[in-house]
Amino acid sequence: MRTTLTIDDDLAALLQQRARETGLSFKETVNRAIRAGLGQAAARPGGAAPKTIPHAFGFRPGIDTDKLGQLADELEAEAFDRNSEQA
Repeated sequence: MRTTLTIDDDLAALLQQRARETGLSFKETVNRAIRAGLGQAAARPGGAAPKTIPHAFGFRPGIDTDKLGQLADELEAEAFDRNSEQA
């Protein structure tokens, strides 16, 4: 297919240099570069894998987890009492 394509000057220079180095025509060099770029894009459809940063989700020093459990139980009992009074 014949088409007109505007290529940035810096990319055109790189493509011309690659064509000279490989002994290929400019057209073939452009086609290979496009194929390589599209192949890489297809290999990683979502781009780079997201970076996972681990974090310790522990409690701050001085927090008594037993008391937290007791508080949760008390809140649950209060909510149950409120709901049973409304019914």
